[in-house]
Amino acid sequence: MIEYIPILVLLCFAILIAILIVGASHLLGHRISRKAKLSTYECGMQTIGPTRMKMNIRYYIIAMLFLIFDIEIMFLYPWALVTGGLKMFGFVEMLIFVAVLFVGYLYVWKKGALEWE
Repeated sequence: MIEYIPILVLLCFAILIAILIVGASHLLGHRISRKAKLSTYECGMQTIGPTRMKMNIRYYIIAMLFLIFDIEIMFLYPWALVTGGLKMFGFVEMLIFVAVLFVGYLYVWKKGALEWE
């Protein structure tokens, strides 16, 4: 357990610095409430109409699919680095992994989630 003491000291130091920075900002910061400061800011232009608009669910679905497939692709990089040491077992396991990803991709494609209308 003695080898974890430097990590504990670093963690305590990081927490202390974060508390000091937030505390100093709270004590030294200006608190001026004006109507212009509390209004919605969008690219320096005055907003026209309601600022809370419903977004199409397709934006969120595409974003989630991108994140899912992007994160899964990140698993290919470490495998590529150690592929020589894994021999045939690692190759077969990665083929199964890629096949599952491909089946998921085909499912999403069949459901029409990738269609942009």
